[in-house]
Amino acid sequence: MTSLRMDAHKSVLVMVDFQERLMPAIADGENVLQRAGFLTQVAQELTVPTIGTAQNPGRLGPNLPPVGDRLDVVVEKMTFGGGAGGLDSALYAYPDRPEIVVAGCEAHVCLLQTALELLESGAHGRRVWVVADACGSRHPSDRDAAMARLRQAGAVVVTAEMVAFEWLHTAEHPSFKAVSRLVKEL
Repeated sequence: MTSLRMDAHKSVLVMVDFQERLMPAIADGENVLQRAGFLTQVAQELTVPTIGTAQNPGRLGPNLPPVGDRLDVVVEKMTFGGGAGGLDSALYAYPDRPEIVVAGCEAHVCLLQTALELLESGAHGRRVWVVADACGSRHPSDRDAAMARLRQAGAVVVTAEMVAFEWLHTAEHPSFKAVSRLVKEL
């Protein structure tokens, strides 16, 4: 039976397009970026590899801190989905990590198409979790529609804190106190 819970040792975090010129247009963008930064910080604490994408970085700029400064690799792309832009190649560097936790902007465009591509490649044993509170669009209705569509397509929609505590699994984890401090800062 496949586990229904995320495992830090089997996960890769994919952060889609938290870019300089895009984030100011995102509804509640400051909070979305804060949740995304929390995710990248927890991933760093638990040594979960973190891959970022950057849509047309020459026009939209780099990924913003606190996301951009914690990415292990950035895949630059012109396509809305990340696969053709090199995300699949970046993920192949982690064959023992079939669990993909993904967050990003715009939720109904680049995040949606990237997550759908990841779901389509499920034949490689991948499972996909989408972190709803670390995803944003210019209009909340677009974000909500993207979450509903991804749920229907087979993604598991979660929150940033759900990810953190499932990755920890127990209060006896050596990083429990550090992650708990990060939660309190949210």
